[in-house]
Amino acid sequence: MNYTNITVAGSGVLGSQIAFQTAFKGFNVTVYDINDEALEKAKERIAELRPHYEADLNAPVSELNAAIERIAYNSDLTQAVADADLVIEAIPEVVQIKIDFYTKLGQAAPAKTVFATNSSTLLPSQFADATGRPGQFLALHFANEIWKNNTAEIMRHPGTENRVFEEVVAFAKAIGMVALPLQKEQPGYILNSLLVPLLEAAQQLLVREIADVETIDKTWMVATGAPLGPFAILDVVGINTAYNIGLAKAKATRNAEFEKIAGLLKSEYIDKGKLGRATGEGFYKYPNPSFAKPDFKS
Repeated sequence: MNYTNITVAGSGVLGSQIAFQTAFKGFNVTVYDINDEALEKAKERIAELRPHYEADLNAPVSELNAAIERIAYNSDLTQAVADADLVIEAIPEVVQIKIDFYTKLGQAAPAKTVFATNSSTLLPSQFADATGRPGQFLALHFANEIWKNNTAEIMRHPGTENRVFEEVVAFAKAIGMVALPLQKEQPGYILNSLLVPLLEAAQQLLVREIADVETIDKTWMVATGAPLGPFAILDVVGINTAYNIGLAKAKATRNAEFEKIAGLLKSEYIDKGKLGRATGEGFYKYPNPSFAKPDFKS
């Protein structure tokens, strides 16, 4: 199948990036979210991506305008997926929310439609039955700042059809990604199998009161030459996502430290509207965070 019409379900930080990158590469895109208020925020997020494409990719204004024109918005799921060849799900990292969504999606989407989850920590086999079409379901995971960090991890579950797997690998390449096929399920794929332990270790150092945010990030940046420390990375990922992951881990392990991390993220950041770069403040204040200052690493 040659994919033409793509629906992105969930218009948060990464969902909006996936939608715009896909439209930028010539596909028709429909953004679905639960209400019109969420879709208005999506339009704002997508508009804010334009200067990044101009600065980082030297993208012509005419191409950016054309990409915007290829994006439609809809809060009615049946309408949003009516012509979809592929639905990319980028909704919150909460198991029951995803199961409920896939149950509805399986009933609403045409028989031809392939489903892909962008989940960063959960396995596609957890939702395969809920889709009603396990053979046409797999994972397609992107990194934040998708236009620069252009990885696409395509991970099958035991029931994914070979044809579908190969089609999604080809689609990932068509939207400008470096396609990274995973032949078996692995929590966290490749990227997050490497990244999540780093981010968790940083949060553990913080709640144990070993060091503050800036000292932890400075250590990582100076010692490894990395452009960002773990808390600056968490600001890009979004603190809501970090909270959902931490909460799920706390429930699964009954580990008091993960509960403490989740509690800290909620009380000191989420409840205060500090959700990361997207809101102008998280662990750092933007657009001029302290880690970007010349003397930060001294």
